[in-house]
Amino acid sequence: MSKRDAGPAGRERSAEILADKINLLLDTLRTEAGGTFDFATIQQGLKDRGVAISRTKWHYLKTADTRVRPDEKLLRALGEVFGVDPRYLVHEDGPLPQQVEQELQTVRALRRAEVRNFAARALGQIDPEGLQAILEVIEKKEQSSQDDSTP
Repeated sequence: MSKRDAGPAGRERSAEILADKINLLLDTLRTEAGGTFDFATIQQGLKDRGVAISRTKWHYLKTADTRVRPDEKLLRALGEVFGVDPRYLVHEDGPLPQQVEQELQTVRALRRAEVRNFAARALGQIDPEGLQAILEVIEKKEQSSQDDSTP
């Protein structure tokens, strides 16, 4: 435990970091069977690793409630359930796990496609120049994203 965790502000920030990471993983990752990580899946995954968790404790972890202070065993088990390095769960900075980054790229592409489709429906025949301007901005952003991900 670091000195930062010693006081209430440190505990609060640590709880927020963990909650943010858990919620990002819940939003982006899928189980091996392709389903979502619901409470029952998490509970069973932790149980398989010798860690018990109640629905209340899980809620506290996801909402950054400082009444719960996870120990190393819980963090390690959560990392295994999600397939990420347990250190990712507690460090504010650092790279996203590869599977999370890939899923976020997919989500971004889907959202741009939704915007593109909405703009086409809303402006298509009414304002072709406006539609073209929106499409050019989206295309430029997509190109920029691709350039950023190229090593």
